[in-house]
Amino acid sequence: MSATTPQRPSITLPRLAEMRARDEKITMLTAYDATYAAVADAAGVECILVGDSLGMVCQGLPSTVGVTLESMCYHVQSVVRGLERVQGRAWVIGDLTFGSYQASKEEAIRSAVILMQAGAQMVKLEGGGWTTDTVRFLVERGIPVCAHLGLTPQTVHALGGYRVQGRNDDSASQLTTHALELQDAGASMVVLEMVPAALSTQLTQQLPTCHTIGIGAGNGTAGQVLVMPDMLGVNLGKTPKFVRNFLQGHHSVQEAFAAYVAAVKDGSFPDNTQHAW
Repeated sequence: MSATTPQRPSITLPRLAEMRARDEKITMLTAYDATYAAVADAAGVECILVGDSLGMVCQGLPSTVGVTLESMCYHVQSVVRGLERVQGRAWVIGDLTFGSYQASKEEAIRSAVILMQAGAQMVKLEGGGWTTDTVRFLVERGIPVCAHLGLTPQTVHALGGYRVQGRNDDSASQLTTHALELQDAGASMVVLEMVPAALSTQLTQQLPTCHTIGIGAGNGTAGQVLVMPDMLGVNLGKTPKFVRNFLQGHHSVQEAFAAYVAAVKDGSFPDNTQHAW
C-alpha cells in the first residue's frame, strides 16, 4: 500500500449529493481495523461502513445481535486512526447496535453521540416505521443518519431468516412507505439489502435526497456496499449469490478494492441476472 492517498476531495454529505446529481455511483465497503480502512481509502472507496457484521467477521458470533456498542466504538476508533495515518478522505459510518436505540429517542441519541465521539461521521440504524421519529430526532440534532431497509440482520429471527424482502405487493408497498418516511425525516442514505432489483430502482428514483446503497438489490441503486471478507472470498460462512470475489485475478487486496470501485462505477457490478433469490 502506498503511503500517499490519492488526491481526491474529502467525502462529505454535499460531496455525495454532487456525485448523485451527476449519476456517479457511490462505493462503500465494510472495514473493522486501521489497515484495511487505509487500503480501502487508497483504492478510492468513498464510504467505509464499520458494520455490526464485525460480530461474525471479527468475533465469530452467529449473528449481529450480540455486538455491543463498546465493541463498535473500538472498531470505529481503529478505522479512524488508520485513515488519519494516511490522511484518508473516506466517509465513516458506524452501526448502532441491537438494543442501543430501540427503547427511546433519548437512548438513540446517547448511543449516537458515543459513536460520533469515537469518530463516526454518520450512524446507521435498521428498520422503518417506528424508526422515523428517531431518525428525525437525531437529524434535528446534527447527527447524519443512514437507514437500513429490506433484510435487517438485527431482526433476522423475526423475519424468518435471511430472505428477500419486498417480493409481493404488500411488502413492497410497506417498504416504499417506510423509505419515503425516512427520507422526509432527514435520512441522507438508506441501505437496501436483499430487495428485488426493480423495486430498488424504483425507490432510487423516488428518493432524490436519500442515497440508496444496495447489497443484493441490483444495480439500479445510487451506490453499492459489500462486506469486505465476502468480496475477498475469505468469509467464514456461505457466500451470498450476489457477491463477486474481486480478489480473483488480482495480486493484492488494494487491487481487489480498486477493481470493486471500478466495477461499481461503470455499472458492471452487480449483474442484475444474478440475485440472492
